Amino acid sequence: MNFVSTFRTVCLTMVLLGAYLATPVHADEIRPALLDIKEQSTGLYAVTWKVPTRGNRILAITARLPESLERVGAPVIEDIAGSRIERSTYKNKSESLVDQTIVIDGLKAVQTDVLLLVQLEDGTQHSAILRPVAPSFTIPPKASKLQVAADYWRMGTIHILEGADHLLFVLALMLIVVGFKALLKAVTAFTVAHSITLALATLGLVHMPAAPTEAIIALSIVFLATEIVHKRNGQVGLTELYPWIIAFAFGLFHGLGFAGALSEIGVPQHEVPLALLMFNVGVETGQLMFIGAVLALIAVLKKLPVTPPESAWQVLPYSIGGLAAFWTIDRVLSFLPM
Repeated sequence: MNFVSTFRTVCLTMVLLGAYLATPVHADEIRPALLDIKEQSTGLYAVTWKVPTRGNRILAITARLPESLERVGAPVIEDIAGSRIERSTYKNKSESLVDQTIVIDGLKAVQTDVLLLVQLEDGTQHSAILRPVAPSFTIPPKASKLQVAADYWRMGTIHILEGADHLLFVLALMLIVVGFKALLKAVTAFTVAHSITLALATLGLVHMPAAPTEAIIALSIVFLATEIVHKRNGQVGLTELYPWIIAFAFGLFHGLGFAGALSEIGVPQHEVPLALLMFNVGVETGQLMFIGAVLALIAVLKKLPVTPPESAWQVLPYSIGGLAAFWTIDRVLSFLPM
C-alpha cells in the first residue's frame, strides 16, 4: 500500500467513519439482556432477569415465562451501572419445563438481544439468543451445540464491529504497516494475543479490573496515532520496526477488553470451550470484514480524481489520537478516587 497517496485520499472519509463508530449508541448495543433460570434441588427455580439501561431509561422489555411457573414471594431488585437486576423465586406447577416456551416482549421496539440460560436439576443446560426476529424459545429435551456456536459467533462479530476503540486500533495499524505480508503478521499477532487473554480471563485464570484495562486500550490507540505522525515525518517508530511485537503486546489488553464484554453477556457453563471459541471466531470475522471494507474503500478512492491539500494527511492521525486521548482521560478518571 502506498502510504502517502492512500493516506491523503482516505483521511477525511475514514475520520467520518471513526466518528460514527465512536458514538455512545453503538458502544451500548453489545450489552444484551440476560434471563437466567436455574432449577434448585428443592424443586424451586431461581430466576435472574438483567435488563440494560440507556442513560437513565430501562429498556422496555418483559420476560414472559412458562405459565406453569408461579412466583413465590416478592422479587429482589438491584440497580447497578448500566443495568437493573431482578431476582425471583418460582415453583413449577408441572413436572418439567421441557417443551414449554419463553417469550421476550418488546424486543422489536428496542432492537436488542436477550441471552437465555436454562439449567435444570438433572444437569441439562440450554442457552439461546432471543432477538427481535426470534423473541421466543421452546425448551427442548436436549441442548443444541449448533445453536450455541451460531449465537456466540454472531455476538463476537457484532462486538468487534460496534467496538470503536478496537477498530480504530486496527485502522491505525493498517496505516503504519507497509506491505500485505507485514500487515498479515501484525494482525495475526494481534489475534493470537487477544485470543490468549480472552481465554484466560473467561476461564478465571487471569483477572484485571475493567476500567484500567479500557484505559490501556485507549492509550494503545494514542500510541499508534503518534506512530502514524512519526512515520509521515520520516521517523521510524517502534511499530514500523516491530509491528507484530507491538500488535501482540497491545492485543493482550484488547483480549481482556473482549473478556469484559463476554462476562457481561455470560457463558453457558456446559459449553464454555465452544462458546469461547465461537465468540473469538466472531471477533476475527468482524475484524476481517472491517479490514476488507477499508481496503475496498481505498481501492475505490484511488480511482477518483481527488487531490487533497498537503496538510490533509494530518486530519486522521490527530483525530484518532485526540479521540483516544479523551477516552484515556475519561477512563482513568472513572477509577481514580475522587
